[in-house]
Amino acid sequence: MLAITGLQGSGKSTLAAQIVDAAGRAGVPALAVSIDDFYLGRRQRLALGRAVHPLLATRGPPGTHEVALACEVLDALAAGAPVRLPRFDKIADRRLPPSRWPVVRGPVRLIVFEGWFLKVPAEPSADLRAPVNALERNEDSQGLWRRYVNESLARDYAPLWRRLPRLLLLQAPGFEVVRHWRWQQERTLQATNPGRRAMDRAQVERFVLFFERVSRQALRTLPTIADATVALDRRRRPGALHWA
Repeated sequence: MLAITGLQGSGKSTLAAQIVDAAGRAGVPALAVSIDDFYLGRRQRLALGRAVHPLLATRGPPGTHEVALACEVLDALAAGAPVRLPRFDKIADRRLPPSRWPVVRGPVRLIVFEGWFLKVPAEPSADLRAPVNALERNEDSQGLWRRYVNESLARDYAPLWRRLPRLLLLQAPGFEVVRHWRWQQERTLQATNPGRRAMDRAQVERFVLFFERVSRQALRTLPTIADATVALDRRRRPGALHWA
């Protein structure tokens, strides 16, 4: 089990695919799995938004994933059991029905699990008081949303993190590059899904604000948590590989 983490647009999915391809050419059955495919569906998130805070209707931050399902899938893959892999359609903003999930039947020797906040620790409660951006200041003035996200990170994701014994970090030079990287990612998504509705630049700029707090926590903490780190420059060019 190899976990790859890094901020949005850092190249996690690309690297995971390259590793799986290289493993396959070496005769090692391998599979890439993304935490993004375990998002709660839109109806579930809307219900969460009504019950807790409206910002929870937006997918992505901790608290908007079905963590138990992710653990179940990884356990089945590790055991070599047949398993259906969930698929989430980001443009339609919904998880595909199970009938459309691919089935893995054979044993897999390498599982590459990727996600933008893997193993990020929760922040101290006192650090949540001051907003980090306009979204928190204007739409979460009481701090309900960020407290829920932080508590979910501390409570709900621990079982998943325990299933990720090796972590590779793609370390961005700072959060500021995420806006550019995420827009590039969105344009690629649009190009590969012609005729389908996606986010425009303004929507992307707002979307990344949902991730800023946890992303900054990742930048602070993950270099001492990851087993190996690759520093990226603003153009995503990798530097040396550093082992913990």
